[in-house]
Amino acid sequence: MPYLTSTPTGTSSTDVRTGFGVPGCAHPLLAPAEWTELTRPGTPLHWVVLDVAGGPGVQPDPHCLDAAGRLRNAGVRVLGRLDAAHGTRSFPELIADARRFHEWYRVDGFLLDRCPADRAGLPEVRRTAGALRALRDDAHIVLGHGTHPHPGYAENADQLVTFRGAWSDYRWSQVAEWTADYPPERFCHLVHGLPRGHLDEALRIARWQGAATIWFTDRTDRGGLADPWENLPGYWDDIISRIGTGVSE
Repeated sequence: MPYLTSTPTGTSSTDVRTGFGVPGCAHPLLAPAEWTELTRPGTPLHWVVLDVAGGPGVQPDPHCLDAAGRLRNAGVRVLGRLDAAHGTRSFPELIADARRFHEWYRVDGFLLDRCPADRAGLPEVRRTAGALRALRDDAHIVLGHGTHPHPGYAENADQLVTFRGAWSDYRWSQVAEWTADYPPERFCHLVHGLPRGHLDEALRIARWQGAATIWFTDRTDRGGLADPWENLPGYWDDIISRIGTGVSE
């Protein structure tokens, strides 16, 4: 199925362009500068995930509605986060969350986070993806496995997150052979705990492994006690300039 990128108004794209997939910042009240920065013209964004309260929340949040609207007005694709809980959440629960995201925030697609990766989970994920496309036929669907899944998953989404974790693991990671059958636009890598001095190395790894959508940050999970994705990396301006000038080559 086709892969469609969203870039801020006034930017151009090439056949293969490394860009950011933002796995979700803290609530706009807690991280207003982050949400504003994401609308900066020229920022190479493929998508930004909206997670109101472990999903869409129980009622529309005006602060999140405003943040999502400003992103979409800037030409950035916004994805609603659906927590698959490694296959333990029911189909009705996931679709109910998706409907709220669609009706309240007019999202452009969905990140099915903590998505199953084994062959046994494939039929239910296929069913879920079909229902999400029924909500919006042009929905951009990202499956957040965080590891290389069974190759059958590639036929059910626009993109797969095939790495999610620490730099200490990423720098020694290996790519699954079957991914060579697909273009880099189909794969995402999300890496935390990456020091500034290793940015070029990490960008080369993403290129060698064939992932066009990335998110690198020096924030850490502090042993599982913190969310490393809540804030922008300390080297935000630096990585923007590197991506924009093709340093990853």
